[in-house]
Amino acid sequence: MKQYIGLIHRDVGSDFGVSFPDFPGVITAGRNLDEARLMAEEALALHIEGLIEDGDAIPEPSSLEAVMADAVNRDGVAILVAAKTEARKTVRINVTLPDDVLQRIDAFAEAHGYTRSGFLAKAAEKVMELEAA
Repeated sequence: MKQYIGLIHRDVGSDFGVSFPDFPGVITAGRNLDEARLMAEEALALHIEGLIEDGDAIPEPSSLEAVMADAVNRDGVAILVAAKTEARKTVRINVTLPDDVLQRIDAFAEAHGYTRSGFLAKAAEKVMELEAA
C-alpha cells in the first residue's frame, strides 16, 4: 500500500486542513487531528479511485525531501497517509471505431467530465452489469 505525504495546516480558530502535494486540489479538513487524518485517508482514496475510473495515471509518492524543498509546503506539518484503495493495473489497448462514433464518444466524455478511456471503461462496465442482470 502506497503512502503519500499530506500536509496539515491550521489557521487560528479554524479546523485542521489537509492537502496533498502529489494531488494538487485535493484538500479536506477535520475538527481535530484524528478527524483530519481520517478525512485525509478518505479524500485520498476517493481521488485515486476517480483517477483509476478515468484511466488516468496515479503519481508515485514524492519523498519528504522533495515536498519540503518547495517553500510553499514548509508551513504545513507532514504526515503519511495510506492510499487505501484497490489500485487496478491499467493496460493500453488499440481499438478500432468508426470516426463518427469516436467523435460522439469524445464529445460526450468531455461534456460529462470523463477522459475517453474513463468513459469507455464505465460504459463497458454498465453494459456488462445490464447483461448480467
